[in-house]
Amino acid sequence: MLLSPGDIEAIWLTLKLSVLVTCLLLLVSTPIAWWLARTSSWLKAPINAIVAMPLVLPPTVLGFYLLIFLGPDGALGSFLNTLGISPLPFSFKGLVIASMIYSLPFVVQPIQNAFAAMGNRPLEVAATLRSSPWDRFIYVALPLAKPGYLSAAVLGFAHTVGEFGVVLMIGGNIQGETRVLSVQIYDHVEALEYDQAHFLSLIMVIFAFCVLALLYSLQKRGKSNVNLGTY
Repeated sequence: MLLSPGDIEAIWLTLKLSVLVTCLLLLVSTPIAWWLARTSSWLKAPINAIVAMPLVLPPTVLGFYLLIFLGPDGALGSFLNTLGISPLPFSFKGLVIASMIYSLPFVVQPIQNAFAAMGNRPLEVAATLRSSPWDRFIYVALPLAKPGYLSAAVLGFAHTVGEFGVVLMIGGNIQGETRVLSVQIYDHVEALEYDQAHFLSLIMVIFAFCVLALLYSLQKRGKSNVNLGTY
């Protein structure tokens, strides 16, 4: 079965959203994960809880509050309105922000675990060699945390591809603007176009299998590197 122009457009928009969100989340999550992995502050527990909230909140609940917060009468929406910036709901920019919040724990937690597993000794050794904090982070911490970054990138990308509730609440169903692949499947089902829905769903199933296989492969390789490093 051939893909319709609407299907191709939805796939392209989904890939565009997922790549952009993953890249932005890797940048945003790095300082958060580093602080959570290194701090002993009492704020660690509540910050961890805030980061992990999208894991337990229903997507529609998160999308509803984001819709209010980003809307014209919301805290951020009204501020942006005074700056002459158009409202974020029902726009691609709004989808990016909502997707970043929804996928945040899937990127922060693997990086945080990688930083925590690294321990203090590599950084202490680098410090004895008069390495600056920035150099220790760039040349010691980041290379050692590479498996965590790879897992975070895979999980963040895959989770963004599979979003439905949040993107539908904050983005609606605007063709070429916010109609991603999951919403396109929903539209086919609503129109009783089950053949098209089956075909797109099969693509998602194959994609999910490939992502999980890649993730488990990366985790196994990371453990092997750690074991080799102990001898």
